[in-house]
Amino acid sequence: MSSIRRLPAVGVVGATVLLTASVAVGSASAHGSMYGPVSRVATCYAEGPENPKSQVCKDLVASSGTQPLYDWNEVNIANADGRSQSLIPDGHLCSADRDKYRALDMARADWPATAVAAGPYTFDFRVTAPHMGVMTTYITKQGYDPTQPLKWSDLDLATPVARTSVTSTAPSGHYTFTGTLPNRTGRQLLYLVWQRTDSPEAFYSCSDIVYGQGAAPAAAAAQAAPAAPSDRQITAGYAKSTVNHHGHGGDVPAAAPAPALRAAAVGSGSTASLALGVSGLVSVAASAVFVHRRRPKAPAR
Repeated sequence: MSSIRRLPAVGVVGATVLLTASVAVGSASAHGSMYGPVSRVATCYAEGPENPKSQVCKDLVASSGTQPLYDWNEVNIANADGRSQSLIPDGHLCSADRDKYRALDMARADWPATAVAAGPYTFDFRVTAPHMGVMTTYITKQGYDPTQPLKWSDLDLATPVARTSVTSTAPSGHYTFTGTLPNRTGRQLLYLVWQRTDSPEAFYSCSDIVYGQGAAPAAAAAQAAPAAPSDRQITAGYAKSTVNHHGHGGDVPAAAPAPALRAAAVGSGSTASLALGVSGLVSVAASAVFVHRRRPKAPAR
């Protein structure tokens, strides 16, 4: 009898553990950065946090250390809730006004830039923890000066080059979507805002681009195209990252989230996780009670 009486206590403890895990999964953050055209933070991470190649990435590390690069997928505001313009002051757009990423706001014309041309363009966003939301990509206006701090008024906010809704799954580890680049000349910048629709959190990304080598500054024309981090680099640097995905996708540095976690993320993450956890607990508890009652009683002495 004593062992049977202990079963409810075990069930309560198990339920508490499962509920705690469910809440952690449900409150997970989405993370990532633009790979095509590659963002500033992803470019410097690809060069190598400990030994960057370009002068601007060397200066980033000298200013802010290597941690912003190991945490390349976390330029965010937890409570943005669609208020990015009011929360992020001019001159702080690329860092999302976070001191940790302040070097991304350096106003200079030697950030590695991706060569582009006007017309249709396929964008690539590397996601390490997918979630539902809307990605809006803006481009700077003609006359943008990269040596001046980036302001909201520098962006063509009325005409985004791309706007797409994303889901809570990304089996390839990437969101890809299409847009149209307008006519521009010289250096420009693409600014992406990823506002989650299942959370007030938003993520941000700055990608430097250059139209036509003939119109580009000599230094930019001589640069090799910036590269994005490989999956091998991400895996190698994972131990040094301080980004916490709370058990959702990015805690396992792979191209796709674990199947169980993908299932839990569908719809309302916390609701789905709770349902899975409770159903699993009920099954385990029921099995334990059944087995216990089937055991023969010890003979009386």
